[in-house]
Amino acid sequence: MLQQQKIIMASVGEVMINKQVILKHFINTAPKESDMVVKTSSLSLKVEPGSNAVVVKNLYLSCDPFMGSRMKKFENPDFNSFIPGSPLEGIGVAKVLDSGHLDFKKGNLVWGTVGWEEYGVVENPENLFKIHHTDVPLSYYTGILGMPGITAWAGFYKVAAPKKGEYVFVSAAAGAVGQLVGQFAKLMGCYVVGSAGSKEKVEILKNKLGFDDAFNYKEEHDLDAALKRCFPEGIDIYFDNVGGKILDAVLLNMRIKGRIVVCGMISQYYLRQPEGVRNLLNIVIKRVRIEGFVVVDYVPQYSKFLEVVLPLIREGKIVYLEDITEGLENAPAALVGLFNGRNIGKQIVLVARE
Repeated sequence: MLQQQKIIMASVGEVMINKQVILKHFINTAPKESDMVVKTSSLSLKVEPGSNAVVVKNLYLSCDPFMGSRMKKFENPDFNSFIPGSPLEGIGVAKVLDSGHLDFKKGNLVWGTVGWEEYGVVENPENLFKIHHTDVPLSYYTGILGMPGITAWAGFYKVAAPKKGEYVFVSAAAGAVGQLVGQFAKLMGCYVVGSAGSKEKVEILKNKLGFDDAFNYKEEHDLDAALKRCFPEGIDIYFDNVGGKILDAVLLNMRIKGRIVVCGMISQYYLRQPEGVRNLLNIVIKRVRIEGFVVVDYVPQYSKFLEVVLPLIREGKIVYLEDITEGLENAPAALVGLFNGRNIGKQIVLVARE
C-alpha cells in the first residue's frame, strides 16, 4: 500500500524520509529480486541556491528491458551502467516540488529520467518533458505517450516506411511497444500478426488489440511452419523485439524487398552464448533491408509524435494495455517480471498519487 511519509523540519527546509530501490551489485544473468534492495534515506525538498536542479515527487515508474542491461557492467560512454549502491534510474512521471530551473515551476507535472525512489533530485532537467495534456491518464507518459510510444511510432513509420496492404509481423506483440506497432499497422490498412508467450496474450492480441492473427511461440515446435501458416504470401515488415530463433525463422519468410526493423533482442540479453542466425543468405536473395534504431535519435520529433498519437487516444482509435504494480517496495518484482513474461501490456509501478 502507498503510505504517508514522515517529514522532518530542518534548517535547510523540509527533509523527507525517502524510500529507494538500490542496485546491490552488477549482474551477469537476468535480473533477480535479490539483486536489488529497498532502503530509506533522507532528502531535502529544497533546491540548493544557485542550482538548476529540480526536486520531484515520483508518481509512476516505468519498467523497461534496457534497465536490466544497465545492471551489467559496461565500459561504454554511450550506455552507462547503473552504480551499485545507488538507486536505479528509469523513465517516470513526477510532480515538481521545487526548482532552480527557469523552465520548471513548483506544481508542474513532468516525465523523463528519474531515480527509482519516492522523491528525487534531477540534476539535469534537460532530460525532463513538461506534461501539457492531462486529459489522458498520467501513466500514459511512461508508455504510449513516453519512450515506448515514440519507439513504436519511429520504428514503424520512420524506419519500416510501411505501405497500405503490406504484411506485418510483430514479436513480443503484447508488450509496451509491440501492442502499439500492431495497432499502427492496422490503422495503415496492413495485415498484422503478432507472437506472444501465453494463450491469454494471444487472445488479447486478437480480441482487444485488433491483430488479424496471433500465435503462442512457446507452443510452436516449428516457427518456420507457424509463420508460413500465418503468412502464406510472406512478410513485408518484421518488427523485431526478440531476436534469436524467431528472427532466424522470419528470414525464411520475408518477401522481396522486405524490411526488418530491429528494436530489441530480449531473448539474447542474458545468454552466455548468444544464438547464431543461420538464414542470413535470404537477406541477399530477397533483397531484405535490416535496420536497427535507438529511440533517443527520434526524441527531437516528440511534438510531431504527439500530433499523431494524442488524437488517436482521444478518439478511441487506439487501445493501450497497462500492468500496474502498486508501491515502490514491489518495484523489483515488477521489473523482474518483464524477463519471464509475467506482465501483460506496459509494466508500471504506481509510487504515489498526485
